[in-house]
Amino acid sequence: MLDKLEYLYGEPAVKGLYKQSDADFFVKEDLGYELDGEGEHVFINIQKQNCNTLFVAEQLAKFAGISPKLVGYAGLKDRNAITEQWFGLHIPGKLTPDFSLFTLDGCKILQVKRHTKKLRIGNLKGNFFSLVLRDVDNQAEAEQRLNFIQASGVPNYFGEQRFGKDNNNITQAMLWAKGEISVKDRKKRSFYLSAARSAIFNGIVSKRIKQKLNTTVLCGDILQLVDRGSWFVAEQLELETLQQRVMNNELNITAPMLGDNGPQTKDEALSFEQQYIDNNWSEFLTLFKQERMETSRRSSLLRPKNINWTWQDSKTLQVEFWLPAGSYATAVLRELIS
Repeated sequence: MLDKLEYLYGEPAVKGLYKQSDADFFVKEDLGYELDGEGEHVFINIQKQNCNTLFVAEQLAKFAGISPKLVGYAGLKDRNAITEQWFGLHIPGKLTPDFSLFTLDGCKILQVKRHTKKLRIGNLKGNFFSLVLRDVDNQAEAEQRLNFIQASGVPNYFGEQRFGKDNNNITQAMLWAKGEISVKDRKKRSFYLSAARSAIFNGIVSKRIKQKLNTTVLCGDILQLVDRGSWFVAEQLELETLQQRVMNNELNITAPMLGDNGPQTKDEALSFEQQYIDNNWSEFLTLFKQERMETSRRSSLLRPKNINWTWQDSKTLQVEFWLPAGSYATAVLRELIS
């Protein structure tokens, strides 16, 4: 599904390989807040390799003698990587178990600390990535692309993992929307709806890039303050000022995570988005209403922070950067190597 999306800087002329081993893909969660050292929840920071998030959560619950439903995490992390991830166990009125006795192949406990609030999905600020790319065949071009990415970011596309193997989540969502199947499993319903909304988002961002409107403020666009969640609608009389603020990296143009109340843009921007939705994904509109999905907005541009890179040798490149929660490292790599 990503192969049909537009590139911000054109398709890369650089070839390279990533994730050739678990150690080539390192991810560290950034909660974005300090743990207070007391409360009903025990937070555990674990470095893991060759273990998926759900399995580790189950093993922690078993060790602590609690239900797996009482173990929270901020998000799923790749099994085939080295990741540092937080888990939150709800253990009220009991002493903290001695997790130095917890053993699980591929896992190492880094920190254990109490906190007053539950760890929920999405409850983190972002992730730090350290990636090793191998067999990079064009060092000069790679350097140029990295400089582009550092200066202007990348499209904030959802990664392929959002859509499942062979885009199965989208296929199932479409069959569900057409009434050809019923989906009773709660997790599957969530996966399919998320995939459908993400595909629409990706498509609208790609269409704006193709029409060279990715940095152009349209009347009725919804703009987001950089590094903040608040957003507002662009009015005609303010377009010149808003355009300058977008170019100064103060504001982001957004695209919809579509729900039952439409894109929520107005005027020219609404026409642009609605036309794309009607021409490509109209089957999902009834499904979103049926499931009472609420529209939200997501920045169409992703700006990696603290990006830096070093060459381990002439064909081995290590790239490090920080991304906000909900964004994908593969969106960065897509603009760098093919």
